[in-house]
Amino acid sequence: MAKITLVDDDENIVTSVSLALESHGHAVKAYYDGAAGLAALENDPPDLAILDVKMPRLDGMEVLRRLRRTSDLPVIILTSKDEEIDEILGFNLGADDYMHKPFSQRLLIERVKAVLRRAGIEGEEPQAGAAGADATRAIKRGKLTLDPARHDCLWEGRPVKLTVTEFLLLQSLAQRPGFVKSRDNLMDAAYDDQVYVDDRTIDSHIKRMRKKFRDVDPEFDAIETLYGVGYRYRET
Repeated sequence: MAKITLVDDDENIVTSVSLALESHGHAVKAYYDGAAGLAALENDPPDLAILDVKMPRLDGMEVLRRLRRTSDLPVIILTSKDEEIDEILGFNLGADDYMHKPFSQRLLIERVKAVLRRAGIEGEEPQAGAAGADATRAIKRGKLTLDPARHDCLWEGRPVKLTVTEFLLLQSLAQRPGFVKSRDNLMDAAYDDQVYVDDRTIDSHIKRMRKKFRDVDPEFDAIETLYGVGYRYRET
């Protein structure tokens, strides 16, 4: 069971989503405006947040922006808008997934399961053997240290707060420094089969991740772009 905070000003959405999540064993707390939701997320962090975009007092994007200053909490964004710019903005701000209204409750449950699984909160334990060991083994690459078991990322000994998706992307790159990973490779590393994202989503995550590292080290250049091909990690 996971603790989930739902923030949406539509009472029908809150009721139906809460019932669907609770029927799958999750504990749900609901809030009807962004300011109340943000306060709850900061004071009593759940395992996952689901945020609507259009809300009174603070919209979902602003809640996400403020939340990401201090937290790598997994976040799914809900919106009735169809404009591509909103989806790109959500991923640039650090959303882990994005759903357009109207959506089926079944699909939402699968997305929730996928994000929780990627965060290590729900799902099977890592399998024994080489594949399982690779997924949980700490990685040391020059100035970078990654500890998947603790979701810790350090650069020159200083912490860098990454979202679940950013951590999985970096882990995939750092496991084989010097080798190019296509965007499809990175999608496979960071997302479950049920989730489709396009190339621009991966680019948005990489851009945000670089900014976080450059906030710690302005000279950071360990993630290289090979235009038309993909990305690779350059050990420094």
